[in-house]
Amino acid sequence: MADYTAWGPLAPLIGEWEGESGLDLSFHNAEGKTGDTKYLEKITMKPFGPVDNGAQHLYGLDYRMAAWRQGEENPFHTEVGYWLWDGDAGEVMRCFMVPRGSTILAGGSAQAGDKSFFMEATVGDETYGILSNKYLAEKARTWKYVCTVTVSDDGTWSYDETTSYHHAIGGEIAHTDHNTLHKVADV
Repeated sequence: MADYTAWGPLAPLIGEWEGESGLDLSFHNAEGKTGDTKYLEKITMKPFGPVDNGAQHLYGLDYRMAAWRQGEENPFHTEVGYWLWDGDAGEVMRCFMVPRGSTILAGGSAQAGDKSFFMEATVGDETYGILSNKYLAEKARTWKYVCTVTVSDDGTWSYDETTSYHHAIGGEIAHTDHNTLHKVADV
């Protein structure tokens, strides 16, 4: 088995994962109101690194995720991106984009052995920020993103995340997602 010590708190996330207990609370345009959606999620996290930015050394996970509503063939949500660890600075980061035309770079403090860590991003912040395409900036402007990751002793991990945005029809929305993931394969 490979030694992933350099990946710090991200090391337990390496692999292929599935979670069937996903719960998404978001604005449903068809109904014109907020509602719950249960979902199945699959994530692949492949290690890479180091990536050197001068004196900074990052170790990361290249990730791909997709989520399906129960009973549907095609995913309703996908993401691509990176989870990054800067051991010297004690920073964990997640940078990703969704095919709706949004990108997020979230970050927070962590220690190498942490089993839980928190990341956030705020629109307009040049360090940990959020970008949207013109349509979304007008109709559903995301202004805050927060995510807590917790690794359990049973080999699973879970996340709780909230994407706060102003929806042109629904007003202020706190779009939340939660899931617990189980390893299905090593990478």
